[in-house]
Amino acid sequence: MGSHIGANIRRERGRRGWSQERLAREICRGAGVVGEPVGRQEVSRWEQGKRTPRQWLPFIAAALGVPVGVLMEPRKPDEPPLPALADFLPDDDPLAPLGARAGRRVGMGQVGDLQKRVHGLRLADDVLAGGDLIRPALRELRAAVRVYKEGAHSGEVGRALLRQIGELAQIAGWIASDAGQHVDAERVYRLGISAAMQADDRTLAGNLAGSLAYQLSNTGREIEGAQLAQAALDGAEPDAPPKARALYLDRVAWAHTKAGETQSAMRALGEAGEALAADSAGAESPAYLYWVDAGELRVMESRVHTELRRPLRAVPLLRDVLGRYDTTHTRELALYLSWLAVALADANEPEEAAATAERVITLSATVASNRTAARVRVVLKRLEGYRDVPEVRAVLDGAA
Repeated sequence: MGSHIGANIRRERGRRGWSQERLAREICRGAGVVGEPVGRQEVSRWEQGKRTPRQWLPFIAAALGVPVGVLMEPRKPDEPPLPALADFLPDDDPLAPLGARAGRRVGMGQVGDLQKRVHGLRLADDVLAGGDLIRPALRELRAAVRVYKEGAHSGEVGRALLRQIGELAQIAGWIASDAGQHVDAERVYRLGISAAMQADDRTLAGNLAGSLAYQLSNTGREIEGAQLAQAALDGAEPDAPPKARALYLDRVAWAHTKAGETQSAMRALGEAGEALAADSAGAESPAYLYWVDAGELRVMESRVHTELRRPLRAVPLLRDVLGRYDTTHTRELALYLSWLAVALADANEPEEAAATAERVITLSATVASNRTAARVRVVLKRLEGYRDVPEVRAVLDGAA
């Protein structure tokens, strides 16, 4: 009985686009209780069938806006289960334990050296594009996996190595995706998810899963992207750092946007802002989340509004972001300007859209990024409807 109730709770929660944490809050609010007798972890136990809600069932149904009977209905046998994070691991795990290791001894000193190289690669990605970095990134990843598989190390050192492999896989996958090598990027991301889960670092696993979900959403696999983004959020620890939860929700918002699910996207954006606001308490976040801040959430919000053809909201947000942006980050500047160009076109401002598009084209020509090249094509296609405007025609003819 508990298993099908859990499956029904998860299904209805997914239809509302709520996180487990959001459902827990709504249940407590509906029950009129003080404090949080029901939290995200308890909701997770219900959905997995580990516990049956019993006395909480009426409040769960009220929060979800369905009759109690809907939650108690036997699960249909042909309804596929929603995927969990573990479902996205590679079939042939390249990090599977090799048994006794006879290689050279590896200690925390080598782990520290690897950590510095990973961070250096991450900082390089801020200013260089995927085409420039993909070779050194994949070379570093191969070397790190070889050290783990062939070296002799303690359990503590092994877990530390796995965490660094996971971090390295995240940035290497991001670089490969930016270079247009999507098959390689997916393989690298899945390797990283495996490393993070073997290291029992669910925050890192969520970051990797969210990065892969982002790629899937942008490459025509919107349903898979939405499923994986939600799995990353659901698989997070209840006490995951606020910045991490904000990032997971950021990815969920984008996945829903690409899938055309407007209300779910807006809810996720709102919850991402709430999660980041909780970071003011000074909770410690992993170093690799240094870039997640209010500005980054504004960027995603502006992109969501652009994608949903809401230029009156998108244009002011994008102008605010671009007014504060570091111009040494050429790739990101080109990407953000591309969204502004589309939003201006949607706002029936073809002359401004053309001027912005010209900047996008100029900046994109200087970076080896598949993403910027793809965005140039999107901008030019959007401007075609204004070809009769002289400024637009000049941009289109020049690009041709």
